[in-house]
Amino acid sequence: MTDASAPAARRPGEQVLAALGLAAPALDPADTSAHTFPGGGRWRTEIPSCEGPEALAVVLKEASRLDVPVHRISQGSGVWMLTDAEITEMVEATGERDIELCLFTGPRGTWDIGGSVRSDSRGAGLRARGHDAVAGCVEDAVRATELGVKCLLVADEGVLWTLHRARQAGIIPADTTLKVSALIGPVNPASYAVYERLGADSVNVPSDLTLDHLTEIRRVSGAPMDMYIEAPDDLGGYVRMYEVAELIRRGAPLYLKFGLSKAPGIYPWGTHLRDVTLDTARERVRRGRLALDLLARHGADGDMAPLGSRLPGALHRFPSEGATG
Repeated sequence: MTDASAPAARRPGEQVLAALGLAAPALDPADTSAHTFPGGGRWRTEIPSCEGPEALAVVLKEASRLDVPVHRISQGSGVWMLTDAEITEMVEATGERDIELCLFTGPRGTWDIGGSVRSDSRGAGLRARGHDAVAGCVEDAVRATELGVKCLLVADEGVLWTLHRARQAGIIPADTTLKVSALIGPVNPASYAVYERLGADSVNVPSDLTLDHLTEIRRVSGAPMDMYIEAPDDLGGYVRMYEVAELIRRGAPLYLKFGLSKAPGIYPWGTHLRDVTLDTARERVRRGRLALDLLARHGADGDMAPLGSRLPGALHRFPSEGATG
């Protein structure tokens, strides 16, 4: 719960507009999320699209220079696009700073041979097509966790449930966290609750959800939420920096993801995309600094979860036959 004695955060332009007779309606306390991260705090930070050790080094250097606290760093091209040595280097670099590293699992429909994803309807999107694609995601998960990765990004409900059962059965470590991709993110409270019960430890919702949508979700689930404060163009290109304090109030516990609009796509990454990858990695950190500065100016920069915290707390799960937990 939030500290009732803490001063209320100032909304953008509030004092000037009130003086001009244009004050906004009072905030409804009932809209405030009742949930926090375990160990305290209502928000964490994430730098996405960190595609290899060199990009990671750039992010870490820039985060230090700009004093941007980082809880999680995620990658989008997939475990299969990294060598064992590259994964190990990323695990060690993030481990030294107590940052969670999240790598994407396996094959996805948008890169598969199926034609439906290139139709106007986009077919099944990123989901794993067929048994072999699920198997590829599981293979990636086992390999990554054996190399020390503690967070896996998934884009298929069946893969999510399978990996949740795998950690219950001890096939992957029990403290592995599972993160749902923005590209299959739920858009209503019922589906959000289903993802939690399938094993999600954080759920990336689309960045065009309204503030009321966030409140609706929080009334049924306390599972951590991920949200792009600035979304890549293929996710809409939305820039919601001025809403960041209200996004936290409504959506906590919330990962603030600092994406980048008007930037080329870099998945699947390779050295042929080196320059744009490093440039955009650097700029994502700067976008983070801008958002944190806004929070500070509005008096809403308190309640950050402690650095190094990564677990989601107690969540609701569907019963899993043949596994305990």
